[in-house]
Amino acid sequence: MQTLLITRRLPDAVLAAARARFDVTLRDDTAPMTTAEMAAALATYDAILPTLGDALQADAFTGPVRTRLLANFGVGYNHIDVAAARAAGVAVSNTPGAVTEATADIALTLMLMTCRRAGEGERMVRGGTWAGWHPTQLLGQHVSGKVVGIVGMGRIGKAIARRCHFGFGMQVVFHNRSTIADPGVPAQQLGTLDKVASVCDVLIAAVPATPETYHLIGAGVFAEMRETAVFVNIARGDIVDETALIAALQSGQIAGAGLDVYEFEPKVPETLKAMENVTLLPHLGTATLEVRTAMGLMALDNLVTFFKGQPLPNPV
Repeated sequence: MQTLLITRRLPDAVLAAARARFDVTLRDDTAPMTTAEMAAALATYDAILPTLGDALQADAFTGPVRTRLLANFGVGYNHIDVAAARAAGVAVSNTPGAVTEATADIALTLMLMTCRRAGEGERMVRGGTWAGWHPTQLLGQHVSGKVVGIVGMGRIGKAIARRCHFGFGMQVVFHNRSTIADPGVPAQQLGTLDKVASVCDVLIAAVPATPETYHLIGAGVFAEMRETAVFVNIARGDIVDETALIAALQSGQIAGAGLDVYEFEPKVPETLKAMENVTLLPHLGTATLEVRTAMGLMALDNLVTFFKGQPLPNPV
């Protein structure tokens, strides 16, 4: 029976399924593993089921490596140096598809909370400062019929587009590095990210974190946005230049932001915390029991298939 390290606690159904097939070691800690911990694990276990933030960059692979597969829990794998893993003879898989709908839901949550000032209103009620309804209190922005700009029209981008178009009658424009023949809804692919930023009322980032997308959205993009526009990020924190975002918010260059991820997560700048026009969530994108269970079972399916000597269902 192959040995498997699961780097953080997963739903009970996933752990039970894993233990039925592998000799499982569960690291029951909520923090990501360090480089030293990962290097030791790579030398010890036949397979590892890593999670967001586990330090699997190149320096983790410099010692002896027993591990044959990193079955990543999540679609995003920017915490893993895939080239270094492959050079060390380690395959990598992920869990696309399982995360799509829940992550798109959080994008809409952030859009609505920010445009309608819901977070600000909730803080007012909880803080005991709400004196009652009046006609000009917390006037926000209507989203129905507005223009949404989506950066990255993959599975999640398309799911966001469906919700915006069919749910709110929004016009959809998008930027994608390759041509998308069928975005799934009436939508216009524009030639540049700056053009999308300049015409939309809400700009939503839904691209993977790669070296090419690092700080993809920065001062130049924010300069193109309207003063009434809102920015939403449900992708990864480092695709956004957080300093530039703060500057755009402070100067009134954009109206607000809804964030589920952060450049130096879990650190969130105090400046952002102090802004009433910013909605801040603790990386809730896939945080439902059904989705996290599906993600874990998909990672496990990659593990079982791999050790049967068959092609990975979800190779990276």
